[in-house]
Amino acid sequence: MKKLVLLIVLGLFAGPLTAQQLTYTPLNPAFGGNPYNYSWMLSSATAQNQHKAPVDPREETSELDRLNENINRQLLSQISRSLLFEQLEGFDFNEEGTFTYGTLNMEIYRSLEGIVINILDTSTGEETQIIIPYT
Repeated sequence: MKKLVLLIVLGLFAGPLTAQQLTYTPLNPAFGGNPYNYSWMLSSATAQNQHKAPVDPREETSELDRLNENINRQLLSQISRSLLFEQLEGFDFNEEGTFTYGTLNMEIYRSLEGIVINILDTSTGEETQIIIPYT
């Protein structure tokens, strides 16, 4: 019985064996694939993309809104400039000290680099430094 099973198994594998060479062809045209796959791959990737480009706030506003913002910005700049010059009228930058202008604390002092003005916004904690070099 064992011989019969062995003969059947050998008979199955004893027939002519054929094989073929396996070749790999990439799908992506960037790696040597068919160039006609490009549009399909692009549309597939676009459909799967869940990332959205950030929207620029300037694109959402109309020309009229931008003009309104620009005029407001210029008016506020002019008002703050005139108020600052009123407050600093007769002020000599050779004078050192700390000054308060609304929620802004301005510290003015001399250094080797020039006149240093530190400005601190007490409401937000933001701080900036302006250096006016000696001439």
